[in-house]
Amino acid sequence: MGFAHISVLLEESIRQLAIKPGGVYVDGTLGGGGHASLLCKGLGEDGLFVGIDRDCTAIAAATARLASYPCRKKIVHRNFFQVKEILQELNIAQIDGAILDLGVSSPQLDTAERGFSYHQDARLDMRMDQEAEKDAYLVVNTYEERRLAEIIMKYGEERYAGRIAREIVRVREEKPIETTLELAEVIKKAFPAAKRYGDKHPAKRTFQAIRIEVNDELEGLSAAVLDFVDVLKPGGRLAVITFHSLEDRIVKQAFAERASGCTCPKDFPICVCGKKPEIKLVNRKPIVAEQRELEDNFRAHSAKLRVIEKI
Repeated sequence: MGFAHISVLLEESIRQLAIKPGGVYVDGTLGGGGHASLLCKGLGEDGLFVGIDRDCTAIAAATARLASYPCRKKIVHRNFFQVKEILQELNIAQIDGAILDLGVSSPQLDTAERGFSYHQDARLDMRMDQEAEKDAYLVVNTYEERRLAEIIMKYGEERYAGRIAREIVRVREEKPIETTLELAEVIKKAFPAAKRYGDKHPAKRTFQAIRIEVNDELEGLSAAVLDFVDVLKPGGRLAVITFHSLEDRIVKQAFAERASGCTCPKDFPICVCGKKPEIKLVNRKPIVAEQRELEDNFRAHSAKLRVIEKI
């Protein structure tokens, strides 16, 4: 299988990193190598590029795509949540910049057998790392009703979470729910009849929630973003692209935590906490895609880019 993927906010995110030819840069979500190829293009022979991804197919595609660039390259099959361990193993103390393009990639969604899509029939899978044990089949068929409802509500922001969880449990008592289209049909039946045929597919939010649970996408995201902040050199930049409000809120709050200085009460005559801002926000409001990109790439509609610089 190929790994053709149109990277969102590609040129803008790389431009914001202000690449130094001899610097060290990390792409924590390597994917097919879209952002990585522009990063490597800006690096000279002395520059070092580190690419991290959980998906073996993505690793293979990106490795081939980046082969012609002259910079030094280290490609790692891991989760970017482990960035500090990865850099330590590579004997890298600090980096000049990094990019994170969160969420699921187009090839993962578009390849039916990966089990991410509610439009194509496949075994329930949804694993970004195909060597991981937990998959969508396990979540759907073994989680108790209350836990399912909580996940669908929390990660999908789905108003009918309770009804959907109840219907999943009712159906699986007769036989396991094995495929994506089976699950999509169960979800649709849980909706009130009048709400089953709107602009958005009834399964959209629930599939997102199950995918996030399978891949542990949000638990630990804040800590991981702050780990990237920690390993930046002064003047180094981190660019993060999010695709839904849950991710964006976590990233925004993590940045705000490190961008804020003194936390003393306003009526204190002098600062006693000694807290200084560690980063500055390069863009106060998130950068969004321009009209041309929105026309070319549907995924760009929900994308938000936030950039910070280490002080």
